[in-house]
Amino acid sequence: MRDDAALVLFSGGQDSATCLAWALDRFAHVETLGFDYGQRHAVELTVRGAFREAVAALDPGWAARLGPDHLLRLDALGEVSETALTREAEITMTEDGLPSTFVPGRNLLFLTFAAALAYRRGIRRIVGGMCETDYSGYPDCRDDTIKALQVALNLGMDRRFVLETPLMWLSKGETWRLAERLGGEDLVAAVVEHTHSCYLGDRSHRHPWGFGCGTCPACELRARGWADFVSERL
Repeated sequence: MRDDAALVLFSGGQDSATCLAWALDRFAHVETLGFDYGQRHAVELTVRGAFREAVAALDPGWAARLGPDHLLRLDALGEVSETALTREAEITMTEDGLPSTFVPGRNLLFLTFAAALAYRRGIRRIVGGMCETDYSGYPDCRDDTIKALQVALNLGMDRRFVLETPLMWLSKGETWRLAERLGGEDLVAAVVEHTHSCYLGDRSHRHPWGFGCGTCPACELRARGWADFVSERL
């Protein structure tokens, strides 16, 4: 198991893109993993390649460290989920206090499959963009969930994986600032142009913070974070 290698859960969104830059800044070898689970905003998968190219172009060292990309199909997750991310349904708050975009078990499955791939690839560190500071309330994004899953994966696979969550205690504004610290304005521009967060998959509307409908919860979070980020630069 290589302790200097990382596997980044890279959806194509802002958070995972920032995590990719974070990993490239720290580890000698970095691979990426995306999931096609029948998500409504599958357009996020189409921007992954462009961002990988953009981030590699920013730094020759990063380019040398960037390894293969992997894409896994998890159609069953979309089939068992009745959510606004896997169906054409209205984005609302449900009776249990969670948004209808919550896909039960999603991060648990993502990290489990990531660990299975990391097992084969000999990679110890698995990096995810989970955050419980500025998020939609998903229980599988919480620090306690990630820590518990790390224990279960290590016991069940007899390996010492480390689940890295560099954004866990950051606001969205701080996530933009982290990108700037890692790669300057060029990395910020790459995140704006080549990532996708909008739950509705809208890439027809361009905003200062990137593409999206501008009204779904993901767009609102991203826009508020951008406003916070820009306010500190003035």
